[in-house]
Amino acid sequence: MLWLGIDVGGTFTDLVLYDEATGAIRVEKTPSTPRDHAEGMMTGIGRLAVELGRVERIAHGTTVATNTALERNGARTAVVTTRGFRDVLEVGRGNRIVLYDIKATRPRPLVPRALRLEVAERTLFDGTVVRAPAPEDLERVVQALRTAGVEAVAVCFLHAYANDENERRTRDAIAKALPDVFVSTSSEVLPEYREYERFATTVLNVYVAPRVRRYLTSITARLAAQGYRQPVAVMTSNGGTLPAERVVEFPVHSMLSGPAAGVIGAAHVGRASGHPDLITYDMGGTSTDVCVVRDGQFAMTTEGRVGPLPNKVLQIEINSIGAGGGSIAWLGAGKFLNVGPQSAGATPGPACYGRGGEDPTVTDANVVLGRLGTTEPLGGEIRLDPERARTAVARLAGELAIDVGRMADGIVKLAVVKMTGAIKEISIMRGHDPRAFTLFAYGGAGPLHAAFIAAELQMSRVVVPPMPGNFSAFGLLVADVRHDEVRTRVARTAELTFAELEGLFGELTAKARARLADDGFAPASMRFEASLDMRYVGQAFELSVPFDASLAAMKDVDRAFYAAHEARYAHATADPVEIVSLRVSAYGLGAKPSLPRATDVGSLRAARIGERAVLFDAVSTPTALYARDRLPSGVTLDGPALIEEAGTTTVVPHGFRARVDAHANLVLERGA
Repeated sequence: MLWLGIDVGGTFTDLVLYDEATGAIRVEKTPSTPRDHAEGMMTGIGRLAVELGRVERIAHGTTVATNTALERNGARTAVVTTRGFRDVLEVGRGNRIVLYDIKATRPRPLVPRALRLEVAERTLFDGTVVRAPAPEDLERVVQALRTAGVEAVAVCFLHAYANDENERRTRDAIAKALPDVFVSTSSEVLPEYREYERFATTVLNVYVAPRVRRYLTSITARLAAQGYRQPVAVMTSNGGTLPAERVVEFPVHSMLSGPAAGVIGAAHVGRASGHPDLITYDMGGTSTDVCVVRDGQFAMTTEGRVGPLPNKVLQIEINSIGAGGGSIAWLGAGKFLNVGPQSAGATPGPACYGRGGEDPTVTDANVVLGRLGTTEPLGGEIRLDPERARTAVARLAGELAIDVGRMADGIVKLAVVKMTGAIKEISIMRGHDPRAFTLFAYGGAGPLHAAFIAAELQMSRVVVPPMPGNFSAFGLLVADVRHDEVRTRVARTAELTFAELEGLFGELTAKARARLADDGFAPASMRFEASLDMRYVGQAFELSVPFDASLAAMKDVDRAFYAAHEARYAHATADPVEIVSLRVSAYGLGAKPSLPRATDVGSLRAARIGERAVLFDAVSTPTALYARDRLPSGVTLDGPALIEEAGTTTVVPHGFRARVDAHANLVLERGA
C-alpha cells in the first residue's frame, strides 16, 4: 500500500510518496498556489502519476489557518461574552508591546467592539452557576448577530472552564437560529483559566474556521474524485494528526502544521541514527523554524503566538522568524542592510525565478555567490536565471557603492545572524548549550546555510537528512494520531491527596481513550502521557512536570517541580507549590516508514560532477561539485564542496568534513 505526505508551504508544495511493501520513496516539489493551495497540491499528485485508489493514507500539512490569521482575511466574527467583559480582547495583558516605545499601540483585535456582545450571566471560579442567560437576552443577541451578518461567533464566558453550562446553552440557541454561522465555545477550544488567552484563542479558532472548512472540504472532494476513499489526516501543532473533519471544527490546532511535521520527522531520524539531542533548523522560502529536541523529546508550550495574536493551545515549542530563501534584502534608515521579514513568496518569487520579482533575496544572493546551481529546474518548472539575480543584487550594491559579490555575501551573512539569534532564543535562553546538540538541517534553503550557523554557535556537527527539501512532508508520514485533554484545577499540593490526583488523571485518560477508540485504535496501539502545570504559590506562570510512575506521593510531585524549576532557572527552593492544570496526551500509534539506506556502490570520484567558482567571504574559490545520490555509505570529503540534489544544495565550507552514514544522512563535522 502507498502513503502520501503533502506539505503546503508559503513558496513550495512538497510531496513524499512511500511504498510500504518495498520501502521505496518518491518525492515531488511544485510551486505553491496562494490563491488556491489545492491547485499546487493536485499538480504535484499529477506529477507523481499515482493512482489515489491505491493510496492507503494521506497526511497533510497546511498553512491556510496561519495565513488567514496573519493576512486578516478571515470570517466576519462576533463575540458573545459575560456582561462587563467585552473589552477583555482589547485590554489584553499589561506588558508593553514595544519595550522602549511609550507610544506603541496594541494590535487591532480581530473583532471590532460593535460585534462584541454582552449577556447577563455568571459562573463562579468553582463552577457554581449564579445566573443563567435569560431566553429574552439570548433572543436579543441572536437578532443582533443576524442583523450584523456575521459568519462566525465565539462564545466566551467567565470561568467556563469550570462549568460550561451557560456557554453550551448560548451556543445551542445561536446554532438553532443561525445554522449557517460557525459557532465555538471557549470551553470546547481551550478549557483552561486565564480569560484573555482563552477568549483570544477561541476568537482565533472561529475567525479562520470558515476558510479552513472550505479548503479542507475542497481538497477532500478533489481527492475523492480521483479515487481516494480514506479520511485525510491533518497535521496539528502538537505533533500529532487529526482527521480533517475534526480540524474543520478546531482549526486553531493546525497553526504550526508544517513546522511540527518537520520536528516529528527529525526526532524520528535522530533517534534511529544516534543523534537524540538536536536543534532542528528548517529554512524554507518564507520563514525559518527552529526547535530543541532533547533525548528524542521536543519541548511543548502553551504560550504560542500567531503574529501578535496569542494561541494558547498545546503546541511544540517552535521559534519561527521571517527569514527564508525568499526574504528580501533592503536598506533601512542610514542605509543599514536588512533581510526580511518581507518575502517575495511564491508569487512573484525571487528575481532569479524570472516571474516578475525584482527585489534581491537570499536565494538571489546564493545564486550570485555560486552556491546554488542554475542548471536544474527548481520545483520541476523554475529555471534559475543568474543574470536576473546578479542584476537585483547589483542594484542594492550600487546604493552602497560596493562590489556585487560582497553585497551577496553580506546578505547571506546577515540572514545567518538572524537565524543564529532564533536558535539562541530556544537554546541558550532556555538553559541549553547549543554546543551539546547536533544541528539538524532541512528545508529547501536549510542545507545551504547550516554549516555557517553551526560555526557561529560553535556546534561541532550538522546532519542533513535524505530529501531535505521535502523533509516536512516525510515527517507527516511519521506522526501518530494525538489527542490532548486538559482540566484546570488550581490547588496547592498540600491541599490535595495523591489519590485525588490519580482520580482526576483517570477521568482525563478515560476521555482520551474513548477518542482513540472512536478513531479505530485498539488498546495495544494506545499510549498515554500525563503532566502537571505547576508553579510556586504567587507566581504568574507555570512549568510542565511529568506525572509518571516515578511519583508515588505528593512529596514526590513537589520534588519533581523543584527539579524542573532548577533545570529551567538554575535555582529552586522548598517553598509551597500549587497545581494549575492537569494534562493527558493520548497517542494512536501507527506504522512508521522505514528510513532510507545509503548505497554501498560507488566512489567519491564517481560522485564528482564538476567544479564551480564559489565565493566564500567574497573570495572566489574553486569548489568541487558532488551528486548526493551517488555518494556511497562511509565516504568522506573535505570542504570547500557543494553537494547537490533535487530541491537543495548542501554547502560544505572550509574547516568542515562531510560523510555519509548508514541511513544516507550527510553528517558535517567542524574541525574534523
